Amino acid sequence: MLSLKRRSYKKELLDADNIPFDDIKQNMRELNTVNTLLGGHQITLEGIKAVGTPQRSKASDRILSICEIGCGGGDNLNAINNYCIKNNIKANFIGIDIKKACIEYAKQQYPALNATWITSDYALVDLKDNKPDIIFSSLFCHHFTEPELINILIWMKTNSKKGFFINDLQRHPLAYYSIKFLTSTFSKSYLVKNDAPLSVARGFKRNEWEEIFSNAGIKKYSIEWKWAFRYLIVYKHDQ
Repeated sequence: MLSLKRRSYKKELLDADNIPFDDIKQNMRELNTVNTLLGGHQITLEGIKAVGTPQRSKASDRILSICEIGCGGGDNLNAINNYCIKNNIKANFIGIDIKKACIEYAKQQYPALNATWITSDYALVDLKDNKPDIIFSSLFCHHFTEPELINILIWMKTNSKKGFFINDLQRHPLAYYSIKFLTSTFSKSYLVKNDAPLSVARGFKRNEWEEIFSNAGIKKYSIEWKWAFRYLIVYKHDQ
């Protein structure tokens, strides 16, 4: 059995350049299914509510701005948009992803979404003159090393008005072997079959997140374990 005492630094296939667009699309479709069935989108909505949405009585008077880094195919932003519509919250969105194919897919999938799509390394995007209320990432942080994550946390803190949150995987044997079995059985994407279990192996444990936040100089945050083997980490600026 694979030891998960230490996280893997093996690169995922999705991190490579020049992946065929059809392969990207299949990967994005299956990830959306996994996020829907295993509660990933629900955790993202919990993050949005934790950082802060307008009070229901004032929702129609306030436009909430939300930015996702590593937005992939835009499914998280679409799930948030559906929530906002149901709760009479006006919102606009920014989706940032370094892969042009992911941004193109997001535009195709959600043409009606009130979103600005940016193809770029998140670190090269300067939002300081027009800070979104909330910045978040979902299944993004495990792609990076610990020093790189420190920079991500500082960037999200610097560029957000209300705060930021992270929705990402817990490194755990049960999570690893469960997703390995499910994807090998049901997935039609070689990217998902390879990267889904590897993503778990690249994930973090609670004490590792605590050390990363400490090294970033961020003290006031919450970290909650969520099913299925995820952490929701929330930072809020003092209001």
